Amino acid sequence: MRSPLALPGFGLALCLGITVSAQAATRLDFSNEYNANSIHAQGDAYFIEQVSELTDGEVDITLHTGGALGFKSGDHFYAVADNAVQIADTLSGTMSGIDPLFLLSSLPFLVNGVDEAHRLYEIARPYYDEVFEDNDQVLLYASPWPASGIWSRDAVTSGEDLQNLKIRTFDRSGTETLLNAGAAPVSLSWADVVPQLATGGINAVLTSAEAGANASFWEHQQHFSGIQYAIPLNMVHMNRDTFESLPEDQQEALREAARRTDEHNWQVVRERTQSNYATLDEHGVTIHDPIPADFQQSLADAASPVVSGWQDTMGERGQEILDAFHNGQTQ
Repeated sequence: MRSPLALPGFGLALCLGITVSAQAATRLDFSNEYNANSIHAQGDAYFIEQVSELTDGEVDITLHTGGALGFKSGDHFYAVADNAVQIADTLSGTMSGIDPLFLLSSLPFLVNGVDEAHRLYEIARPYYDEVFEDNDQVLLYASPWPASGIWSRDAVTSGEDLQNLKIRTFDRSGTETLLNAGAAPVSLSWADVVPQLATGGINAVLTSAEAGANASFWEHQQHFSGIQYAIPLNMVHMNRDTFESLPEDQQEALREAARRTDEHNWQVVRERTQSNYATLDEHGVTIHDPIPADFQQSLADAASPVVSGWQDTMGERGQEILDAFHNGQTQ
C-alpha cells in the first residue's frame, strides 16, 4: 500500500498548508458598494454564514464592501452577467436602464411602511426573476432600505425650503419628483455622495437615516426630514452559469440561504429606523418626523406624474403589479 505522502500532489499540498478539502471548495466573490456596517453588508454577511453552514464550507464566498473591487452599483449588472464578479448587491434603481421594473420599489409614496413594501416585493418577485434570468443571472434575495428621507444642512420642512436645493437622488424617479417640487436634483452613485458633500457640490441628500448614519453625515448635515419617500430595494444577484455549474445540492443550499436571508432582511429593516434615529440624536442631528401635512401633500403631488409615467412605460406588466398591490393581493 502506498503511503499517503506518496500520493501525487499530497506532499505539495502539505507544503503549501492547503488541505485537500479546501482545494475542492468553490470560491466566489461578492461585491457591495456600501460599508461593512451597513444594513446591506450585514445582510450579505448573514447570507454567507447560511451558505457556509448549509454547504459545510464547500462554497466559500468573500464579501468585498465599500466598492473594494472597483464596482459601483451601476456597474454590477453587467459585471455579474460577464462573470467579472459572481455575486453583487445592487441598488435596484441603478438598473432601470436595463428594465424600468427596477424603479418599482423606489416609486415615491407608493407604499406606506415596511409591510406594504414587502408585499409589493412579493407580488413583483416573479417579474424580477424573469428579467434576471433573461440576462443570464439568478436573483437570490432582496435587501430593503429603511424609508428614504432628506438629509440637509438647513431644515427642509416646506416646499419653499426645497426651492433650488442641490440634492442628491439615487434614481430617475427621485430626480423627476424633486425637480417637479422645485429642487435642483443631482443623481449620484453612493460612492460619490460624501465627496460632493465635503466640497459643496450638493447641500442635501435623498436617502435613509440608515445610510446617512453609516456615512457619518452629521459631519456635513444637521437635519433629517422623515418624508417616508420610499423603501427602495437592493437586489442580490448571481451569475447564472456559475450558479448552474454548482452541484445540485449546493444550488439548493444557496436558494435556501437566500430564502432565509430574505426573511432576515425584512425583519431587520422593521427594527432599524428607531435605532437609526437614536444614533442621529446622539450626534446632534435634528429629526423632523412627521413633516407638516401640507409639505407631505406637495411632495405627493410632485410624485404623481412620476408614478403614472412609470406605469405607462411598463405597460401591461406595470398594470398587473399595481392592480395586485392596490387590491391587497400577495404573490
